[in-house]
Amino acid sequence: MAEIEYRKLKESDLETFIAMRITQLREEGARETTDLTPALWEYYRRHLTDGTFISWLALDGGRIVGTSGMSFVEKPPYYGCPSGRIGLLSSMYTLPAYRRRGIAKELLGRVVEEARRYGCGAVQITASDAGVMLYADFGFTKNNNFMQFSLA
Repeated sequence: MAEIEYRKLKESDLETFIAMRITQLREEGARETTDLTPALWEYYRRHLTDGTFISWLALDGGRIVGTSGMSFVEKPPYYGCPSGRIGLLSSMYTLPAYRRRGIAKELLGRVVEEARRYGCGAVQITASDAGVMLYADFGFTKNNNFMQFSLA
C-alpha cells in the first residue's frame, strides 16, 4: 500500500463521500426511512460553497479510504463557548481495511484545526460506540445531558 495522503474534499468527490456517509450510517445501525442521497448532495454542495462545511479526506493511491466532516454553526454565546461558534463533527469514517492505522486520528486533528481557524469555541459530536475511544483519547468529554427531540 502507498503512503496515505490527505487533502480537502472537493465537489468532484461528493459521489464517493456520500456513499461512504450512507455506509457509515448503516454500520452505526441507522434505520433507513428515506433516501438521504438527494438531501446529502444538496447539503454538501451548499455548505462547501458557503464555507460552513469542511472535510479532510484520506486517500490511498487516489482512492478515498477515510472521511471527516465539520459543520460550522452559531448560537448565542455561553460560558463554555463565548464565541457562540461551534463545530459539529460528522462523517468520521474509515474503510474497514484501513482502520487502526491512525487515519481517523489524523483526520480528526485536521478538522478540529479547521474549527479553531473558523473561530469555534467548541467542537461537538454524537459519537458512535466505535468512536468513543478515539474522541476520548483526543480530549473530548461526555455530556450526559445531551438530548434531542425529533420533529419528523
